[in-house]
Amino acid sequence: MGTPHNNANIGDIAKNVIMPGDPNRAKLIAEKYLENYKLVNDVRGMYAYTGTYKGKEVTIMASGMGMPSMGIYSYELFKFYDVDNIIRIGSCGAMVPELNLFDIILAKQVYTEGNYALTFASENCHLIDSSDTLNNKIINSAKEKQLNLITGNTICSEIFDEYIINIDEYNKRIPKDLNPISVEMEAFALIYTAKKLNKNASCLMTVVDSIFKKEHATSEEREQGLTRMIELALDSI
Repeated sequence: MGTPHNNANIGDIAKNVIMPGDPNRAKLIAEKYLENYKLVNDVRGMYAYTGTYKGKEVTIMASGMGMPSMGIYSYELFKFYDVDNIIRIGSCGAMVPELNLFDIILAKQVYTEGNYALTFASENCHLIDSSDTLNNKIINSAKEKQLNLITGNTICSEIFDEYIINIDEYNKRIPKDLNPISVEMEAFALIYTAKKLNKNASCLMTVVDSIFKKEHATSEEREQGLTRMIELALDSI
């Protein structure tokens, strides 16, 4: 029996989950990397595939875009399917000039000025720490793979950063001591939900745009640039 947003049977979802935002990316990852995989959820086109990677069971499931969508799917995975670990993989924008396109970022702390925590748990919380357990595994895997992994704090925005009308005013409201290096749209909901349910969650990102360099990745370049991040997440989980 599933949930309102997931028609997978109990037992169909692995303890370890990789969550890209895009359902088509979930499908591509499953096809490229998993053995003996099967489609276990297709409600609203939010595909989930369970199979094995290097002999270990793993589920690849899309989260959709934004905190509300991530909050729904991560909550149901943790609460009803007894998932232990989720690594979000996705794209981000650079908030410091030192970052280049396709740099891989691991979130340490995630900040939002939104009220996800207040609505979910009546808690006035806007800053959350990623799982040390998962982050350490990711860092060690990156070292083994000789990947340049950049760790830092990230902003979780409710608006796609390029569409914010007055980005300068937005940036002024960010706590001065946070020193964020990237911005994305899902991590706070995932990591906060995990904390409330005593689970583990982390966020890996690939830089696909930079306001400093005025660069944007094409869809083809994004797919190529995301490959290293995907493989890092799979090896870490």
